[in-house]
Amino acid sequence: MKILFLSRWFPFPSDNGSKLRIYNLLRGLSQYHDVTLLSFADQPGVNPEAPEVQEIYSQVNVIPWKEFDPYTLHARLGIFSSKPRSIVDTFSPEMEQAISKTLDKQAYDLIIASQWQMAAYYPYFSNIPAVFEEIEIGYFHDQAFSPDGKIRLRQALTWFKLRMYLARLLDAFQACTVVSGRERQLLVQNFPAFKKQIEIIPNCLDMDEYNVVKADKIENTLIFSGSFKYGANYEAMLWFIGEVFPLIQERVPGTQLIITGDHGSLPLQSSKNITLTGFVDDIKSLVASCSVSIAPLLSGGGTRLKILEAMALGTPVVATSKGAEGLDVTDNEHLFIANSPAEFAGCVIKLLGDENKRLQMAEKARMLVWEKYNWGNALSAYSRLINTLV
Repeated sequence: MKILFLSRWFPFPSDNGSKLRIYNLLRGLSQYHDVTLLSFADQPGVNPEAPEVQEIYSQVNVIPWKEFDPYTLHARLGIFSSKPRSIVDTFSPEMEQAISKTLDKQAYDLIIASQWQMAAYYPYFSNIPAVFEEIEIGYFHDQAFSPDGKIRLRQALTWFKLRMYLARLLDAFQACTVVSGRERQLLVQNFPAFKKQIEIIPNCLDMDEYNVVKADKIENTLIFSGSFKYGANYEAMLWFIGEVFPLIQERVPGTQLIITGDHGSLPLQSSKNITLTGFVDDIKSLVASCSVSIAPLLSGGGTRLKILEAMALGTPVVATSKGAEGLDVTDNEHLFIANSPAEFAGCVIKLLGDENKRLQMAEKARMLVWEKYNWGNALSAYSRLINTLV
């Protein structure tokens, strides 16, 4: 069938979890279908002519992305809109025109709109069967019901508008996908009138790409992979560096922390023994070389591809309960789960000092990813879903 895929992220290079999911999904779909990609580009230098791109899509059109700025007049006026301010401020007339022109030129059997930002363009493809790909409301739900009264008060209006807006959005789609059972549960609880198909398609990896990665381990090195553009990542590092890292350094002096991804010049409490790499060309080898991967998330939704990647690369993981949320993992077998600063530091220190435990945990984690989080199974489920719609 002919599929038009609308993406918030240009999927190559795949340097964050959203891009990695989109890239693997589209690479799988293109084996059986004719896929056209309309995508925003979130960074300069995006190359739609790259061989890795051309082998997947029959057509590619890229539109510059405008980052949400809550202080612009447009965004401030969005307070009075029934839509979330971020949707109002980032709406692109150029993307609207690109969608309309593409559909005028060619007939498509199915639209796949990835994430909130692309589902917002539903008025321009409402006469074609469509899938809302990767709905994530866990982060907004948790913020609106935070035990912190200041956060709860600030996010209450956002959550209210989001629910009202999503109720309208869902009516435009024949099916939707989520990455975890919790996301599905939240969707069912908050939108009981939505009776269409909700398919759990977990974040997965192409294990063939990870099995060939080899790297020598660097002693006493921790890694966190995640852009600070996603607020939950920045929050996680503020907590870890302020509350946990000093406890680790007391017991294992000289421990190094590597943080990858776009940090947006956001400040951290300390820079001692901390390296901010920015974008890394070969992130897999870097993760594979580190002693421990950390996922100290305190908020957010979905599932963490950073955890699955570390597991696939043989690097043991320490995560909070929120960080490991949505993954079918067992504490002390596939990873360590810890929520207090002392517990989290203790788990990291144990792994740094026990090579046998690191190797044992890494092997069990790798097998788990191979069995449950390999894209082959997920793509089969996705194919069944879209075949029921067209």
